Amino acid sequence: METKLKIRPYARLLTMLGEQLITNEQIALAELIKNAYDADADWVKVCFDDFEYDEESNIIKAKPQSKIIIEDNGCGMTLDVIKNCWMNPATPNKRSKSTNEIQRTPKKGRIIQGEKGIGRFAILKLGRDIKIYTRPDNTNSEYCINYNLSLYDDDFLTKQGEQKDLYIDDIDIFVSDGKPSCFIPRTVVVNNKAYDNDNHHGTRIEISNLKGQWSYEKVKLVSKSSLKLESIFEKIAHKNSLQHLEIGYECNSRRLLIGDKVIEELSSLLQSSSVLKITDGQYIQSEAVFKYKNNGVQFFVPLSDPQISGLNFFRNWFVEGEDSHGKTRLRKSTCGNFNFNFFIFDFVADKESPYYLSKQEKETIKEHRIYLYRDNIRVVPYGDPDNDWLEIDKRRGVGRAGDYLSNDQVVGFIDISKNGNPNLKDKTNREGLIEEGNATRDLIVLIHSFLLSIRQHAYKQYRENVKKQKEQKMMAMKRVTSKFDELKNYVSSDAKAMAVYNDLLALYKVEQKFYKDALDKTEDLAAVGLSVETASHDMSMMLNRGVEAVDNLIKDIEGGVLNDGQIENELHAIRGMFSFVKDRMSDIQLLFKSSKQKRRPIRVSDLLEKVEKIYKRTLSREHIGYSVNRTGSPIVASCTDAVILQLLINLFDNAVYWLATPSITEKKFL
Repeated sequence: METKLKIRPYARLLTMLGEQLITNEQIALAELIKNAYDADADWVKVCFDDFEYDEESNIIKAKPQSKIIIEDNGCGMTLDVIKNCWMNPATPNKRSKSTNEIQRTPKKGRIIQGEKGIGRFAILKLGRDIKIYTRPDNTNSEYCINYNLSLYDDDFLTKQGEQKDLYIDDIDIFVSDGKPSCFIPRTVVVNNKAYDNDNHHGTRIEISNLKGQWSYEKVKLVSKSSLKLESIFEKIAHKNSLQHLEIGYECNSRRLLIGDKVIEELSSLLQSSSVLKITDGQYIQSEAVFKYKNNGVQFFVPLSDPQISGLNFFRNWFVEGEDSHGKTRLRKSTCGNFNFNFFIFDFVADKESPYYLSKQEKETIKEHRIYLYRDNIRVVPYGDPDNDWLEIDKRRGVGRAGDYLSNDQVVGFIDISKNGNPNLKDKTNREGLIEEGNATRDLIVLIHSFLLSIRQHAYKQYRENVKKQKEQKMMAMKRVTSKFDELKNYVSSDAKAMAVYNDLLALYKVEQKFYKDALDKTEDLAAVGLSVETASHDMSMMLNRGVEAVDNLIKDIEGGVLNDGQIENELHAIRGMFSFVKDRMSDIQLLFKSSKQKRRPIRVSDLLEKVEKIYKRTLSREHIGYSVNRTGSPIVASCTDAVILQLLINLFDNAVYWLATPSITEKKFL
C-alpha cells in the first residue's frame, strides 16, 4: 500500500529562516533595501522612530514603543502580487520561465536581485509586530499587511490562549485595503535631495516590538553597510547613474549625520596614494588568461605562465599533471569570466615617499578590502574589514607573511554577473557564495594566485627600488661626515682655510641641533599621554561632523529643502560643534612646552575639570563612573599648568587602564 505524503513545516521554521538564517540587523536591513531596489524605487528611507537619541553624545537606544520604518517609492504591490508572490516565498516570478533569461526592472533597467524570497523573513530579525503599507502605481487603493506575531511565543510553538502544534499555515496574516494615507502626492526629502514626483506609490514597512539592542555604533555600521549596497567603484566612475538608489537614515525625524565620505576619500586615495594600480582587469576563461593594466602598462598573463602555474597554491588546485610532451596540463576553470581592479598601498612608506599614508588615511583604507559585485550589487560579506574570503590572512598565518600582500593594503573589486557566471550562486542567507562544484573555489584560487604573482613580481620590484633609494641616501649622509674629515686633513696647515672649515662645520652643527630640537619637541608632546590622543580624537570627530554638517547644509540650501528657520537651527548646531573644538583646543594648549615656563598660583580643581572634559568620552565608552569628593579649602599649588596637568593625566591614564580590564565588574573611581 502506498500513501501520499506532503511536507508541512512547523511554524518554528520562521525563526530559522528569519532570526537564525539572517546573521545580523545589517543583513536584514540590506535585504529590505534590496526589495526597494528591485521595485525600481528612486529612494528608500530607514527611520528610527521614537528612539532615545542624544546627538551630542551619539547615544541611540530603543524604547518599548520604538519603531523601525523602511519606506520607498517603488512600484508597490497589487493584491494579486501580495497573495501569490509576497505570501509565497521562492516564487519564480523574477526569472523568465520560457527562456531562463534574467529579468530587469521596467523603469530603470536594474537586474533584479531577489530570487529565493528569503528577504521577507529578514523582518523577523528586527521585530515581532510588522505592518506593511503598499500602494501600486495607477491605483486608488492602499493595502495593509498585518503581521501580529506577538500573539505567538518566541519559537512559534504555540499561540496565546491555544494549546496545539503550530504549522506555518496556522500563522494568521491579515490584508486590508482602503483609501491611501501613506502614499499620497507629497515632497520627500532623502539626505540632501527633495523628491517631488512619483511618491504616490511604494511600500512602507513599520516594525515594532523590536528585537535586539540598538546603539549609535550599530546604526552607523548598518548605514555604512547599506550605502555599499551598490558598487562604490561604480559610483566613483559614474556618480549620476540612473540606476542609483538614494538611501537615507533618520532618527526621530532628524537626518542622521553619519554621512558617507567613503567615495570622496577613497577615490582620492586610490588615484594619488596607491603604489600599483591594477585596472581594466579581465579573466577570460576560454583563453585561460589574465588581461590587465599595471600603472597604465598593458599585460597579458596566461595561466600557463610560470608566474601563475609555478605557485603551489595554484598547482594544488588546477594542475592535473603533464601531457606526453612534459607540458603542464591544467584543468579548465568553471567560474566564468570576470572583471577586476586592484589598488595596492605601501603601509610602511616613510614621510619622504609620495606614497606615505597618514594614520587617518590608513584607517580609511582598512575599511575596505576586495569586494565582489554581481551586476553592480554587492555580495556580502565580501569586502568587510574582518572578512578573509580570499584566504590571504589564513595563508600569511601558515606561510611566510612577506610572500603575500596583506588584506589591509589591497582595495579592489571583482565583477561577476548572473548571465556570465551562472555557476557562482549566492547562499540562501545572502552571505557569500555557495561552495557547490568547483566554481566558487576556482574563483578564489584564481584571484588569490593573481595577487600572489603581483606581490612576488611587480610589488617586489617596487620594494627593491625603495630599498636602493634608501641605501643611496644613507651613503650620501655618511659621505658628508667622511668628507668633513677628509677636508680637515687637506686644510689643517692653512690658517685661513681652517677658519672657513670651522665656520662651515659650525653651520652644519647648528642645522643638526635644529633637527634634534624638533625631535625633542616631538618626544615632549608624546609624553602627555592618552589625554592628547583622546582630546584630538574628540576634536577630529567633531570637526568631521562639523564639515559634514556644512556640506549637507550647502546641499540642502541648493536643493531648496530647508526654510529660513531650519537653516538658522542648522547654523546654531554647527556653531556648537566648532565651539566644542575651540574649548578642547584651549585645554590641551596648556600641555604644550611653552606653557611649562609660566609658574603661577593654580587652583587644582580648575585643572581637574579640564582633565575631566578630556576624558569624558573615554569614561562613558568604558562605563566608568567618576566623582570628586571635596573637603576643606581648595588646594592651590604654585607651579606651572603643565606639571599639574601631567600629574592628573597620569592618574587618569592608570585608572582608565585598570578599570577597562574585563575582569573588573564595578568600574568606579573618585
